[in-house]
This record gives sequence, structure tokens and C-alpha cells, in this order.
Amino acid sequence: MDSKETVKTLDTSRVDWMVTLVPFFSVMALAVYLFVFPDQANDAIMKVRFFFGDTCGVFYLIMGLGTLLISLYLAFSKYGDIVLGGPDEKPKYSFFTWGSMMFTCGLAADILFYSFSEWVMYATNPHIAEMGSIEEWAGVFPLFHWSFIPWAFYLVLAVAFGFMVHVRKRNRQRYSEACRPLIGDKHANGMLGRVIDLFALFALLAGTATTFSVATPLLASIIVKLFGMELSRTAVTIIILVITCAVYTYAVLHGFKGISFLAKLCIYLFFGLLILVVLIGGQGRFIIENGFQSFGLMVQHFFELSTYTDPSRSNNFPQDWTIYYWAYWMVWCIAAPFFIGNISRGRTIRQTILHGYVFGVGSTIVSFIVLNNYGLGLQIEGKADFIAQYEVDGDLYQLILDIIDTLPGSSIILVWILLCMIAFYATSFDSIAYTAACYSYKKIEENERPHTMIVLLWCLLLIVLPIALVFSESSMSNIQSISIISAFPIGIIMILMISAFVKDAKKYLGESAVLKERSLPHGEKEGQNGHA
Repeated sequence: MDSKETVKTLDTSRVDWMVTLVPFFSVMALAVYLFVFPDQANDAIMKVRFFFGDTCGVFYLIMGLGTLLISLYLAFSKYGDIVLGGPDEKPKYSFFTWGSMMFTCGLAADILFYSFSEWVMYATNPHIAEMGSIEEWAGVFPLFHWSFIPWAFYLVLAVAFGFMVHVRKRNRQRYSEACRPLIGDKHANGMLGRVIDLFALFALLAGTATTFSVATPLLASIIVKLFGMELSRTAVTIIILVITCAVYTYAVLHGFKGISFLAKLCIYLFFGLLILVVLIGGQGRFIIENGFQSFGLMVQHFFELSTYTDPSRSNNFPQDWTIYYWAYWMVWCIAAPFFIGNISRGRTIRQTILHGYVFGVGSTIVSFIVLNNYGLGLQIEGKADFIAQYEVDGDLYQLILDIIDTLPGSSIILVWILLCMIAFYATSFDSIAYTAACYSYKKIEENERPHTMIVLLWCLLLIVLPIALVFSESSMSNIQSISIISAFPIGIIMILMISAFVKDAKKYLGESAVLKERSLPHGEKEGQNGHA
């Protein structure tokens, strides 16, 4: 546990039971609905998804590009000089420790799932043929969907939360509190504030469910293959969810010390895996050259990719992918930015944003360049036909196992990936559980940790909806729909939060200028005025 962290005894009067229990019972009800009526539930989810993701889809695209531009403005404007803490405070964590916690909290184990398989899903979409060849473009979209705009969502809100906690010293770590400078005390403390916080928690649970439901079956497939188990993938997946819940619960109960240890371990495993694939996979030259080319194409066409809407619906590519991804990152913005803001104490807004892009975007791009281009290289050289395999059975989990099987010592690689995914999950969800537990408090001090019982409640709650989705055998499309639906109100709330932050930061700079002027010697002020 961090020596400065404190844990107080549980005072039930400090817990906001409405914000805690309404999501709890709502998620339980949705889980029961998915268990008992899986077909009807999936149909209903798809209908709601069509409205938000198709009819209102351009909203998500505007949010993505707009947030990226705002992040650059904040970094290079006068706001970039603001320190998230005292004016002369130094960073609490080293760049590597900070970057490790930031990266692993924001990207759970699904980065490995998508890094191996995403190029195949794009290769079968007609939009790739419209753009050019599979070799050129199947590697471009993964870089686009996982780099600058996703991390912009995180980093803009991270500096807003960091400013709220470390500069303004506010003791309500919630979305409604971040909106306070704009909506006022009356609304922040009233029904509007409650509605904002409830939407935030629903989105948090939706993002968790999406991540667990997408990538956990890969863990199950690996275990079944390694140990020759005869259990179904669904049964093994649920067992893994329970075990992973136990791991991240243990970590989060040990505070930031446990989280930082797991984060650094995860980074070592992750980059070790990438280096190994480059060195022993036989696709090193293709990985480097095609990755470099894909990055260049992504940069050249960035605004074209960011604003493509397919208005004639000739391929539905933005509706199926870009809009889903922006929604996916937006629902993850409930927890990850809070956590990043917490660990960014002592860093300026400019450092938090630009260093976040360096570590976060850089690490993400390396993952997709290496693992995407390994499988794509085998496809291009004719050593395997993963595209045809996917078109036949649509089983991405088996496809990933087949890609890994082409590596020398594939059994060892599978064990390595297994450990890496567990570390990713544990690191991501201990930060989520920590943030969610803070949400349950009406007020919580800057260095105070939530009570163990509240943390345990959220650790358990985070696992319920993923188990329901896995058990109901929801399709990939339905799992994506959970994020798209939840992200729409969150996008509106994000606009309020960013506006509130800019307003409050402008006020802070004005206050700081007045204090600085008052602290100058009288003669110096006169000299300055005379010179002017």
C-alpha cells in the first residue's frame, strides 16, 4: 500500500447508496434477462444499437475528431503549463511507472485479441477493396482505431480529473463533480448530478462487459488447447472470469503499490512477447516495413478516415467499426481517465497529454504493427489462408490459435500470452474497481482509499454482466452494441465536462496571475507598469 494512502472504517452515512445500488440492481436485472431470454435480449439490443450507431453515428465521429483537436489545443496553449498539483510539485511516479500504469489501465487484454485478429476482419470488408489492396490497408485501420483519437478521449478527461482532484482539491471523484463549474452547485448536488453519475456507472459496467466478453474466450481457448480440457469454451470462460476477478480484487486491496507492481510486470511480459515474435517468427522484415508503411498511410489519410460516414451504406464500415471503437473508448473513459488523472500528480497538463501520446499511442501502435503484420505476412506470402478460414467459420479465437501455432515453440508462446492477458486484465480492472468504489462515496479525500467492503462489492459487480453475455452466447455485434448504446449519453456528458474544465482552468490562471502580481515587490510592479 502507498505510505500516503489511508483507509478509514466504513461509515455507511458517507456512502451514496442510490449511486451504488441502482446500477447494482439494474445490472442484475439485465443479467437475469440475458440468462433467461437470450434470443429476445439480443434482438432488443440490436434494435437499440441500430438507432444510436447508425442513425446517430456521426455524433461519435464528431466527438472523436473534436476531442483530439482539443487535446492538442490544451497541450500547446497556456493551459499546458498548469501543474496537476502544487505549482512547484514534482511528478509522483517515474515516467516508466506512470506510463506502465496508464497504458495497462487503459488497454485490457483485448489489445492482444485484436492485435492478432483485427486485420482479418477488415480484410473481408468491401471497404478495403475500395481503398486498395489488403496488403496496404488491412494494417492501416487497426493503427487508426487504436491510436490518437482513443488516447485523446483518455488524456483530455485525465487532465480534467487531475485538475479537479490535485489542483482544486475536490473530494467528490465523480463525473458530476467535474461538471460542477459549468452546471453550478445546485444542479451538481441535485438530480442532474445524480443522473450524470448513474449514466457514468452504467457506461463503466458496459465497457467492462464488452472487454471481458470479447477477449476472455481467447483465454479459455488457450487453456483448453494447452491442457486438453473437455469442458466447453463457455464453461472455461466463466471459470476464468471468476479467477481473474479474484486476482484483480487482491491487487486493488493492496492499493497503488499492488497496481504499479502488476502494471510493470504486464509491460515486461507484453513487450517481451512482441520482441520474441519479431525475432523468431520469420516475418521481421515484413513486420517492420509494412508497419512503417501502414503508419504513413494512416497519417496521410487521417482526416479522411476520421470523417468517413458511408452515407450510401455501401459497406457499413464506419457503422460496424469506427463508430463502435469511438463508443468503446468513450465508455472506458469512466474509469481510465480518473485513474490516469490520479497518478499524474506533479505533471503539467502538457506533459500528461504529450507523454501520454508517446507511451500510450507508441506502445499500442507497436503491438498492432508486430502482431497484425505477423499474420498478414503469412497470408501475403501464401503460407496460410486465414481470410478464407475466417470466412468459412467466423471463429476468431481458433484463428488466433492457428496463427500462434505457426510460431516456433508455440506452446511456450501460448503460456506467455496467457500470463500476459491475465496481467492485463488484473491491472485494468483493479484500476476500474478502485475508481468505481470512489464513486460510491459522497466525499472522499485525495489520499483516502475506499473501504474494503465497497471495493469488494464493485469487484463482484464488474464480473456479473460479462458472465451473462458469455453465457447467453451473444454475438460479437451484440457485445459491441452494449458499448455503442451506453456511449451516447456519455458523449453529451463529456462535452459538459470538457467545457467545465476549460472554464475552471481559465479562472484558475486568472487567480494565479493575481496572486503572482501581489507577491511581487512594490517597486518591481511599478517598474513593470512604467516600462509597459
